[in-house]
Amino acid sequence: MKFQTRAIHAGITPDNAYGAIVPPIYQTTTFVFEDVDKNKGFDYSRNGNPTRKNLEDNLAALEGGTHCTALTTGMAAETTVLSLFNKDDHIVCGNDVYGGTIRLFNYFQDHFGLQVSFIPMTDHENINSAIQNNTKAIWIETPSNPLLNIVDLEKAATIARANDLVMIVDNTFLSPYFQRPFKYGADIIVHSTTKYLGGHNDGLGGAIICKNDKLSEKITFSAKALGTVSNAFDSWLILRGIKTLPLRMQQHEKNALTVARFLKTQSCVKNVNYPGLEDHPQFDLIKKQMSGYGGMVSFEIDGNIDKVNNILRNTKLFYLAESFGSLESLIEHPKTMSHASMSPEAQEQAGITDSLIRLSVGLENKDDLLEDLEQALKS
Repeated sequence: MKFQTRAIHAGITPDNAYGAIVPPIYQTTTFVFEDVDKNKGFDYSRNGNPTRKNLEDNLAALEGGTHCTALTTGMAAETTVLSLFNKDDHIVCGNDVYGGTIRLFNYFQDHFGLQVSFIPMTDHENINSAIQNNTKAIWIETPSNPLLNIVDLEKAATIARANDLVMIVDNTFLSPYFQRPFKYGADIIVHSTTKYLGGHNDGLGGAIICKNDKLSEKITFSAKALGTVSNAFDSWLILRGIKTLPLRMQQHEKNALTVARFLKTQSCVKNVNYPGLEDHPQFDLIKKQMSGYGGMVSFEIDGNIDKVNNILRNTKLFYLAESFGSLESLIEHPKTMSHASMSPEAQEQAGITDSLIRLSVGLENKDDLLEDLEQALKS
């Protein structure tokens, strides 16, 4: 089946009880056994739930994996993955990833003895140089949040294989519609399903997808032990959102490209970051490993923080909020919002400046979005 068909049908069949075309929400904690040691596949919703399984089967099919675990949030997914590692294990991670990811890694370093090196990953040789005797994994976010830098997945996977490392890829920014990390050597894919997969700002979720039975067993056990699994209602909301994922991603991309091109014409904008712009320094790599460019744009203002704050205060359609990936367009200031938990030194090394603004371009009419940005930029 093609992607658009799988988004609607993978992991889903009409309900056996009454033929409902939409899977029911199994809003129950407990399932009754038919007999001693015999149930109908589920016993307790922390261990498994039919609604959650529909979502897990669907996501595994969309990413080209064989196993999926649906979690309560994207951060729950990351926490569950990190629980696979031991004290004194070392992970190589990009230095320009989501601020909450860096905060979580720092927490694991401070409290559990995990070791992490944060490096710029646009040059794969930096990955090679960062590997130590105790390195166990490479953690990649591509495109990066919020600078839209691209990591060469194929080259990173070659390094991972040569050093017997697990390669973990956060695919939240593009979704499986625009990027399929397993094709380029990923071992684990993580998502905040709250974002593009859900797409409606109404359901929290995360996911871990893999293709390896042993890894899957460890992830499943950790999720059960930690209790990080998704509930039935949020699973149902995310699954509902996925049905329109291809159509939404196409429109997100069209609007984002229009916005990025518009921003490049504005005298107060000194730099625009968007993978769909042909002057992106990694455009050849983008065309190779991505089938589309996504809906995220960031740009730097030629002005001080007062100018930035004026823009943030004066947009009408771009709501000032930290999330991304939904129908509504959002605007935010990474340095003081999504990446505020990073130290000033880490922000500087990653290139997150006072003048940087991030946009999640939604599905509104493109002319209305341009008009909104134009009046805000002139404020």
